[in-house]
Amino acid sequence: MAANFWVKLKRPILALAPLAGVTDSSLRRLAKKYGAAVVYSEMASATALVYNPKATLELLQFDKSEQPYVVQLFGAEPKHFALAARLIEKKIKPDGLDINFGCPVRKVIKQGAGAALMADLKKSRAVIEAVLANTKLPLSIKVRTQSGKVKLKDFLQNISDLPLAALMIHGRTLKQGFAGTIDSAAIKAARQYFSGVILANGGINNYQDAKSVLAATGADGIAVGRGVLGHPWIFKELKNPKFKISQKEISALAWKHAQLMFKLKGEAGILEMRKHLCWYASGWAGARQQREKMVQVKTLADIKKVLALK
Repeated sequence: MAANFWVKLKRPILALAPLAGVTDSSLRRLAKKYGAAVVYSEMASATALVYNPKATLELLQFDKSEQPYVVQLFGAEPKHFALAARLIEKKIKPDGLDINFGCPVRKVIKQGAGAALMADLKKSRAVIEAVLANTKLPLSIKVRTQSGKVKLKDFLQNISDLPLAALMIHGRTLKQGFAGTIDSAAIKAARQYFSGVILANGGINNYQDAKSVLAATGADGIAVGRGVLGHPWIFKELKNPKFKISQKEISALAWKHAQLMFKLKGEAGILEMRKHLCWYASGWAGARQQREKMVQVKTLADIKKVLALK
């Protein structure tokens, strides 16, 4: 077994949670710069890695500055996970692997993956066993408080004998999706069934959210997902509530982000940057008019102009 980096991380652990189409290398680098202790890849398809691996392997490339870096897989077939785990360990060489049992997105659920897989105790265990048998990397999982009739307690009891390094718990049920109150009690109770690192996830947007969630759950750390949108400096705020950033500094950060996107992805990166620009502009005076321009940018020069940088 490869070294378990999780046990060496300072508590509370601040993690950048995986977000499809968002947590690419450019955002992960920014998150690390502002204090994230560990970062996750975008959700990668185990099935795609079996049948057409090239594009997914490109998606999973990372820079050393991002470490410790965890690759998250989703899918529904144990044999696909087994092959994907071997391929990632050999070709990508991340610090850890993660299995997604929490995604509520309909097209993922339809595949029997994400939170749908959490609801299938027999198959979810088989997936974990398949990955453990095919990698020496520390393995973590992401779950919800409930999926269908399966509650978090049921899920954890079913895999309690398996050597998992970390557990990220999104504190909502599959039915809740990304809205509603976080079930802190369920996260706290998970400690009875899991001895590794526990990260609380969901609804963390500022220092007070983080402080409250850590106090209520007793978790080893927190994972920020949607709270990072247009807000990669959130990790610095979570460490220091007095940290402030000006609109001018945000514009400069957005520009740096855009340059990284272009360097890594070319013109496709510019188009992808449009949504990030709109997130960065949240709360700005005249944000609506700016967003209208932001969604039309085609070049770095366009981005520089819309950010009013000299």
